[in-house]
Formats: sequence, structure tokens, C-alpha cells
Amino acid sequence: MVVGIQYVAMLSRRTFLGAAAASLAAQPKPLNVILMYADDLGWGDLGCYGSPLSTPHLDQAAREGTRFTHCLSANPVCSPSRAALLTGRYPTRVGVPNVLFPTDKTGLADGEQTLAQLLKAKGYKTQCVGKWHLGHLAPHLPTYKGFDNYLGIPYSNDMSPRWLMDGEKVIEEQATLETLTPRYTERAVRFIEDNKSSPFFLYFPHTYPHIPLAASSAFRGKSPHGIYGDVVSELDWSVGQIMQALKKHGLDRNTLFLFSSDNGPWFQGSPGHLRGRKGMTWEGGVRVPLIAWRPGHVAKGRVCHSLVSTMDIVPTVCAMTGTTKPTRPLDGIDITPLLTGAKAEIDRDVLLYFDNINVQCARSGNWKVHFSRYNNVTYSPAPAGGRKNIRLKNPELYNLAKDPDESFDVATENPEVLKRIIARVDELIKGFPDEIQKQYETQKNGPLSPSPAGAVSR
Repeated sequence: MVVGIQYVAMLSRRTFLGAAAASLAAQPKPLNVILMYADDLGWGDLGCYGSPLSTPHLDQAAREGTRFTHCLSANPVCSPSRAALLTGRYPTRVGVPNVLFPTDKTGLADGEQTLAQLLKAKGYKTQCVGKWHLGHLAPHLPTYKGFDNYLGIPYSNDMSPRWLMDGEKVIEEQATLETLTPRYTERAVRFIEDNKSSPFFLYFPHTYPHIPLAASSAFRGKSPHGIYGDVVSELDWSVGQIMQALKKHGLDRNTLFLFSSDNGPWFQGSPGHLRGRKGMTWEGGVRVPLIAWRPGHVAKGRVCHSLVSTMDIVPTVCAMTGTTKPTRPLDGIDITPLLTGAKAEIDRDVLLYFDNINVQCARSGNWKVHFSRYNNVTYSPAPAGGRKNIRLKNPELYNLAKDPDESFDVATENPEVLKRIIARVDELIKGFPDEIQKQYETQKNGPLSPSPAGAVSR
């Protein structure tokens, strides 16, 4: 009788353990996240966005995932756009309103939380590979901002000294530009392989196509579109290597892959049919590609025209991974319904276009208001008296649905739209640091631009 009882107990224990194991196996694995970020890649530089440049891997990712046509960077230049990307907050809130240089000793403001810090607190392995540009001194390096490891140049490749760092150690005083993309890619693939059994976050901000341009011997001279085409082809190859690693280890259906750019194209590259380039708050300076890919979860073959921002990545990833949001208020929103295809459009507040500490434009849906612009074309010689942000005599209003290259001011025909957007901007600015509020008031009462509406070259 005792033996029978023991046998039943043994069976019950086996049944319990088997059920527990099955339940554990059925639990979804934590979502991996890969965020690949190009430098100065234009909205019109990918094949899936109409470019003649060869980008088969990104084009495939777009076919298998969702491509966004109205994604805005939070700034038209490098450092501020990256600060906003990793915090989900405007760069004018987080202490990085302008480009940082090797002589600067600052970086992200104390208390700001990066996506890496948030995911690391949840048990993720984290790696940054590529251009950082949020401070090169110890308190501001990636390894102090949530990343377990770092390989890359801490600022732009046209700045000197052009350090290549591994962790916090300089391994090359002048990084070899021709080998950057393959070396970055090798480290990124190794990180994926080393952490295939753990949840991971890979932030992969490529150095290119920021000038000076360089490509490895495998790609140099191969594109019919010159060195720029070579560089973009090699970036696309890098994407292919990442995708291949994910598929090899069965991680593709459990990894959210996002690809974007920090701002519009500089001296080379294409903004597509958009007006403006890097350093300008015309759409060509701030609208960037955004491709989202996760087979079986991100809507397949979808082109989304809803207005989104690179600041949306932090709240979206937090929502999709069950990660606690930053303690400070976010300016981005969760766009998961757009990724899954549950919604075609998503309501959001007015988005502001900052250049340094100046609010030059604002956008609500397809309506865009221009308040001010500089008294010279970006990256051209400064006029006598220096470069200044000048308010427009009359704010300009563009309907981007009908006029994507911002050629026809329709403020006079739509006074209520103009009034509504300006009123909302006035309210939003009250939540910014004092410096930004004061600059906004100075701008509103400052000298007027002598230029007629729209009189700036494309």
C-alpha cells in the first residue's frame, strides 16, 4: 500500500514538473531590439524610397516589414538628433541643443535616461557600435549611459583627433576610415552571437555616409553613383549581415529591427523630392527614412503615412518589451499600433522643429508652420554681422499632403489652422527650460526677415 502511494506521488511530481517545464517553454522570450542609425543619409537615398542607389537588404526589410514616409528627426544635425533618439525627449530638454566637438566637455544632462539604461535595468545585454557623438569624456561615454560595451568613433569622422575607441580605451588615434563599416559589422554580429540566449539591445549608429566618405576594397568603385553609392551599398551589406545573423540563430521573429537616419543629407545624397538638406528645418533636413521589421509581428509590406518621430522609439520599445518608461516626461509616443498595422494613423501633439535653441517650425498632421529661419543658407559663408535666426514677417503655412516640397504658402487661405498651431506652440514652450522659453519670446519680438515668403534655395 505504501509503495502504491509512493508511486502515485512520483507520478504526480513528474506530471507537475512536466507541466511546469511546458509552461516555461510556452512563455514568450523577451524581445531583442536592434536600432541601426545612419549618419546624414537622406530620405531619398534608399531604393525603397525611390533612390537609384542599390540597397537590396533594406528594400527587402521594407517589403517584409513597414516603411514610414513621414518620420521626423528631432533636429537637422548630429548630436541633438541622437540625444532625442536615445531619450525620447527634445534635445533642448536634455542638454544637447547643438553639435558637440572634441573640445567640448559636456554631453547628456545628468538624470536623463537612455534606452540602454532602461533595458539594462530589465536584464538586457547592451552594445553600442559606431558613432556616439554625445560626449567623448568618461562621464558621457556609452559605457556610462547604459551600454556594456562600445566600439566606435565618439564623434563625427571629420573631427580631429579621429579616435577609434574600444570601451573607454583609444585603440587608434586616427581611425582607418576604409575599414570602419566591416569592423563595426563584425563586432555587431559577434554581439548577437554571444547573446543569442539572452535578451539584448544593439544600438548601431553607423559613421557613414557622413563625409569624408570611404568604403572597403570590396565596395570601392563598384557603384555607378560614385563613392557615395559605394558607401551606401556597404551600409546595406551591413544590414544584410545583421539579418543573416538573426536568421542563423533563429532570432528573427523575436527581434525588432529598426533602421533610420539622424538627419537629411549633407553635401551629397538625396532628400528625394523634399526641400532642404542637413542643417535646415525644411523637410529635407529633418524627414528621415524609418523601416521597422519583425516577421510575424510588424505588419508586412506596409507603407505608413502617419506622422511619427524618432523620439517615438523609446516609448515604443518600452511598451513592446514591458520596460518601465523614463521618470521624466517623454515627447515621443508609443506607435506600436502603427507597427502592427492595427491603425493607419495615430493622433499626436504638435511636433516642434528646433535648430539649436530656436523653434523654427511646427507640424500638426500634414500642416507645417514656419516661424523663422537663418539669414543665410546653412553651411554657406556667414553674412556680415554674423549668422542670425530671423523671424518671418508673416508665419508661413504649408500643406505637405498637397505640397510636399513646401513651395506654396497657404497661410492667408487657412487662418484658423495657423492660429491653432501657433497657440499650441505657445503652450508647449511653457514646459521647456527657461533658456528655451526666453529665446522663444525673443524670437517672437525680434527683427523681421526682409525676405519674401519661401525665398530660400532648395
